[in-house]
Amino acid sequence: MLGMTACGSIKTPTVTSSHSEATHQGIIVALGDSLTEGYLLHENQAYPALLEQKLKANGYNYNVINAGISGEISRGTLSRVDEILASYNPNIVILEIGVNDAGWAIKFEHTYQNISQIVDRLQAHGSIVVLAGMESLIPMDNAYMAAFDEMYVRIAKEKNIILIPSFLEGVVDNPNLNLFDGMHPNAEGYKVICDTVYPYIIEAIE
Repeated sequence: MLGMTACGSIKTPTVTSSHSEATHQGIIVALGDSLTEGYLLHENQAYPALLEQKLKANGYNYNVINAGISGEISRGTLSRVDEILASYNPNIVILEIGVNDAGWAIKFEHTYQNISQIVDRLQAHGSIVVLAGMESLIPMDNAYMAAFDEMYVRIAKEKNIILIPSFLEGVVDNPNLNLFDGMHPNAEGYKVICDTVYPYIIEAIE
């Protein structure tokens, strides 16, 4: 399990290299499991810290809060989303969750319902949601894996939210970008993830 000992035609948004003034500012919460937290790494090596650095370097004065918890399943995220909203009042939330549900063989319908409810609460609060599309990292029944992969596209369409088609694009199955377990990104892997996430955050900001 992650953190335990162990999408229609989608186009990447175009991003300009810099933003002349810090006219945009606010709070972004990165909400998720060990892939957000930065399993076995220092917090400043995980993608939320790298994203904040990149945003500020380009004139976007956003603080990025790392609200990842290793081993978390979607039900756990649902149980704490109201506390997250009350604590940080985020303008934008990057939601990365669900892989551990697959690892525990939680029924697909339950994961779908949990993530949908999380998005509903975030939207009701007024936060812009950026959903991280995921693939099951643990071999499962083919029908389950297909439904799991499609779930994120389905939720993004139903809720009209921004979708990162593949959060781990370029990192999955690359031993040079992962820790010894082959599931969690290393510091170099998080640099790739930051670059993947960044244009979708700019889309949310703009």
